[in-house]
Amino acid sequence: MTATPSAKKIELWPLARLVPYERNARTHSAEQVAQIAASIQEFGFTNPILVDSDDGILAGHGRLAAAKDLGLAEVPVVVLDHLTPTQRRAYVIADNKLALNAGWDEDLLQQEIAALSMADFDLSLMGWSEDELAGLLDPEGIDDDAGHEGEEGKYTDKVDVPPYEITGPKPELEDVYDLSKVEELLHQIEQSSLPDKEKHFLRAAAYRHAVFNYQHCAEYYAHSGADVQKLMENSALVIVDFDKAIQSGWVKLNEQLKEIYKKEKGIEL
Repeated sequence: MTATPSAKKIELWPLARLVPYERNARTHSAEQVAQIAASIQEFGFTNPILVDSDDGILAGHGRLAAAKDLGLAEVPVVVLDHLTPTQRRAYVIADNKLALNAGWDEDLLQQEIAALSMADFDLSLMGWSEDELAGLLDPEGIDDDAGHEGEEGKYTDKVDVPPYEITGPKPELEDVYDLSKVEELLHQIEQSSLPDKEKHFLRAAAYRHAVFNYQHCAEYYAHSGADVQKLMENSALVIVDFDKAIQSGWVKLNEQLKEIYKKEKGIEL
């Protein structure tokens, strides 16, 4: 089977050169364009706009709108000059539809969102609404049949932390956390000619890149003795006391959840 030619480089083009496809069936609301703009501000313009040999946009109309809102003078593009006119027309649709066909590993997604939340990352940049994020951070709390008190759509305000119980074999420690990035940075630090004081500072910073599998952390906690469990709680590897997690800053609540929490506890945050 002969390989289809592919684009070979990224170019920077002024926005005025780009020609939107007038029959583009994909829509972009003002809210979504704002989300794209916020993502560009946080991560940079990481996804080039795809254009044909006539400067027409094949993929990236939303990114172009966001670039205009941000006042960018130019954007990265990839020229797909190997496509026939029929292929170009089909690709405008295929690029969007193929992305929609992807799914999520819900367990891994929840772990990643929880880890980002604990790292104080602005989750609004991820593209989910506050309600969706609340469901990802507390999937047990979103239940159409639970918590009703006689009124349609009314849920309980009670916040419960699920108990940690043994559900399988005790994980091996190497499966609970990953220090590969930390070790790489430590090696680079030791190979440097920096003063010891700066090396000490950078060694401490390197451990920010430790990666924890919180599902395995919970299982390891359930299998462990009281001493290990206490230290894991103090390190925020597990959260068994929701109030303590709030007070210690391990858990940050969005505005909606803050109001529920304040009402339940009768306190100010």
